[in-house]
Amino acid sequence: MSAAVLSEVRKLTSTRLWWILLLCMAAGVAFMTGSIAFAVAFADELGGADAQAASPDPLTTVRTIYGLPVSFGYVFPVILGALMVTSEFRHRTIDTTLLLEPQRAKVIGAKFLAVLPFAAIYAVTGMAVGIGVGAGALALAGEPTLLDSGDVWGSIAMGTLALVVWALVGVGFGSAITNQVVVIVALLCWTQLVEPILRFALSFVEPLQGVARFLPGAAGDAMAGGSFYTTTGGGDLLAPWAGLLVLLGYAAVAAAIGWLVTFRRDIS
Repeated sequence: MSAAVLSEVRKLTSTRLWWILLLCMAAGVAFMTGSIAFAVAFADELGGADAQAASPDPLTTVRTIYGLPVSFGYVFPVILGALMVTSEFRHRTIDTTLLLEPQRAKVIGAKFLAVLPFAAIYAVTGMAVGIGVGAGALALAGEPTLLDSGDVWGSIAMGTLALVVWALVGVGFGSAITNQVVVIVALLCWTQLVEPILRFALSFVEPLQGVARFLPGAAGDAMAGGSFYTTTGGGDLLAPWAGLLVLLGYAAVAAAIGWLVTFRRDIS
């Protein structure tokens, strides 16, 4: 198994894609976190007494800001995970991979294990950039950063874990849909358009309000303990441990579908 994992690591590091995607994540998280964090931090000054009365408590504000890398940055680790599988089908290296390692369960298992260290790099980088920008905005506005709070660091740790789990979801999704272009377009559409709209839309339909909590993005936000969508009317979140189970469930279901429709059939 170790040889299969090492082979997957070498495949990923043999191209520049993984670190270019990492740089894009850092830039994207910095921009989104900076834009929203400064708007939230300076809301009182811009909105006057009404904004001060409506503003959430400091802990909720801090969790929301420090959770922005999870709310908006998860698209990068999930795409990285998907590319672990789809790149092989796009460039037809999957044939050689399966000739050298005919045990297909070991191949897909190696991909899940090999993505973990890269997912950890993405997660730490994204959270570090987001916290740096967010804490800077709060400090400039004279608001508490709460970086000395154990509860805040617990939320940060769970947010980091959420980004790691998102990479596993990506591997599973890439196993289920092996067309690289389709996967990337589908992930971008879902993460940037479909789910945000669904979360807001479902919050207005009383019988379906609870459904939004089980969407994958909402599950990741739940792990971080705060969400931009929740503070702006996108519904409530699950408990952090429940969010972890839901997100792992998405990864497991996607991997099972991939095993049934891709890795159990003839690949040629």
